[in-house]
Amino acid sequence: MQDYQKRLSLNVLAYAVQKNTDPAQLCHLSGIELDTLKSESSPSLTVQQINALWLNATELSKDSFFGLHFGESLQVAALGVVGELIRHSQTIGEALTQAAAFSHLITDLLTMSVNRCGQSFTIQFIPSAENQASSPLVFRQMMDFFMAFTLHEVDGLILQKIRPISVRMPVELADLPEYIRVLRCQSIQNATDYALEFDSRFWDELILTADYELQAVLLRKVSALDEAHTTKTSLSERINNFLLANAYLGVPTLDAIAANLNVSSRSLQRKLQEEGVTYQQLTDSIRKSLALHYLQTGQHPVKEVSYILGYNELSAFNRAFRRWTGTTPVSYQKGQLL
Repeated sequence: MQDYQKRLSLNVLAYAVQKNTDPAQLCHLSGIELDTLKSESSPSLTVQQINALWLNATELSKDSFFGLHFGESLQVAALGVVGELIRHSQTIGEALTQAAAFSHLITDLLTMSVNRCGQSFTIQFIPSAENQASSPLVFRQMMDFFMAFTLHEVDGLILQKIRPISVRMPVELADLPEYIRVLRCQSIQNATDYALEFDSRFWDELILTADYELQAVLLRKVSALDEAHTTKTSLSERINNFLLANAYLGVPTLDAIAANLNVSSRSLQRKLQEEGVTYQQLTDSIRKSLALHYLQTGQHPVKEVSYILGYNELSAFNRAFRRWTGTTPVSYQKGQLL
């Protein structure tokens, strides 16, 4: 399945480069390998890596409106098959409805809701509470991006600059002129929610690239991707993948991993029990794999490996390693370096 979040991250990187940002430095600061980002077969980026990418792109580009300007410049083709489905919808209303239905394939940050009422229709951007609290700066940049991107891509579908009737979003008075320019709306209300309101006459506007037969094919393809995306792997596998992907951050506590998965610690323990495994067993397996890897490379002394894996005392690491392998970390490392 195509990784749309990674695809969007690649476009973040490409836009940052246009703003005279060094891609190698940006990836390094964000804990991302550039080759990994470009490879479709590599693991998905973690939430931390995506957030770091946006944060560092904003800082290195020296553009406090990075997300807003990125949304203004990105083309719908960057969304792959989802973008193609939008382009080949029959009308603006249909395209926006499709975009809202599959927005979760693009981002975990928000969901979209499209509502038509009387003389207008409204696109609401509903943020995830978890992401909103994680990093206010990153959150603002990403919300700015999605609002600007949605508005400017509608233009490309009908070759007409559409102006919203009103915009609702949190905005500082000093920033208002730039939001007015990019969002093309004088009526920007400082609010706690995020919404674009349009005249209803645009709802049935025909899209220039509309192709009903191709749309049907694309819709089947996107629906299949959506089904694959929402099919849950086992909880233990998801945790194992998360721990491996975030190995550079150390091994988190049960409470920390539960918070990341948006469940209670007790619920997490119960679900793992149902799969016949404990969190301790999962972390032990990860620690063993990482310990063997770090010791085999010979680049880290035993004490440093112990610290990386979250052991407060070297003696505790020694006991765990002997339990895993029947020997001590020092003896194992010496044997690997002979």
